[in-house]
Amino acid sequence: MSVVDQINGDIKAAMLAREKEKLAALRSIKSALMMEATKGGDTDVTDEVATKIIQKLHKQRKDAAAIYKEQGREDLFAEETAEAGFLEAYLPEQMGEEELRAVVKGIVEKLGASSMADMGKVMGAASGQLAGKADGKAISNIVKELLGS
Repeated sequence: MSVVDQINGDIKAAMLAREKEKLAALRSIKSALMMEATKGGDTDVTDEVATKIIQKLHKQRKDAAAIYKEQGREDLFAEETAEAGFLEAYLPEQMGEEELRAVVKGIVEKLGASSMADMGKVMGAASGQLAGKADGKAISNIVKELLGS
């Protein structure tokens, strides 16, 4: 079952169960997927593109939640956090910190990086290899630590 089909089925289930928050999150995904489908003139969105769109929406929710938390808006923080939680069901499982550290360390050694001047090179390779499996901020923090910021 494709991601788009799964989301459509989950929208129907959320409507029947009267889950307003989940329905809002799913509709935002469907809207973004429809915009992507019509942008290229094609009517289908591949699972890979759908996953990237969902990752982007998830990151937006997390960033907004952090801002609301910082400003003391607990009501909006809770709403954004809940929506981010619903989106996580459609994302691939994220790597643990130990596993991520091992992969990044391998990339650093493979590229022969030794200073912060090599950070761009390491980040490019790591981002490509770990796309969808780890957050860019977590990768960046580990690279900085390994290269001795």
